[in-house]
Amino acid sequence: MEDNQIVELYWQRNEAAIKETDNKYGAYCFHIADNILDNKEDAEECVNDTWLHAWNGIPPQKPKRLRMFLAKITRNLSFNCFNARNAKKRGGGEIALVLEELSECLAGQADVEGAYEAKELGQSIRSFVWVLPEREGNVFVRRYFFTESVAAIAKRYALSENNVMVILSRTRKRVKAHLAKEGYFNE
Repeated sequence: MEDNQIVELYWQRNEAAIKETDNKYGAYCFHIADNILDNKEDAEECVNDTWLHAWNGIPPQKPKRLRMFLAKITRNLSFNCFNARNAKKRGGGEIALVLEELSECLAGQADVEGAYEAKELGQSIRSFVWVLPEREGNVFVRRYFFTESVAAIAKRYALSENNVMVILSRTRKRVKAHLAKEGYFNE
């Protein structure tokens, strides 16, 4: 079923929308959640919660790209689950490594949020990623949006793990310079 047909089912409040969404995007959303949580049961719960959030969000929203709409919901729910699960302890999954790697690009969450809203920061990073060469942009998004492991990215793009790590390191440096230029923090 095409995405616009699935969205139309949501607008009609037809429960078949959830079944069709699960059939088309269940494995995709599970992959996102599992990359973040590294726990099958928590990932399945996040995917089920994604369907509930989609049901509650469509309408009033009418996503142009259903796949990305669902990916964002799944990702946010997975981060929330990760934070709740790890409130007392640190580690697990790719997310701890991803956050550690990104920490070199940002001055600190409190400093950034004090100066600008997180939405503006996200838009600045998105606009930067759009101007990257395709492979570097894809590698960056796979690592920091989809939280894929370096090994999975290397396999996907037929690169060595070392090459992926070099691409990520260079891109993080460029992001840091871009954010400094935009005034998000001083180098």
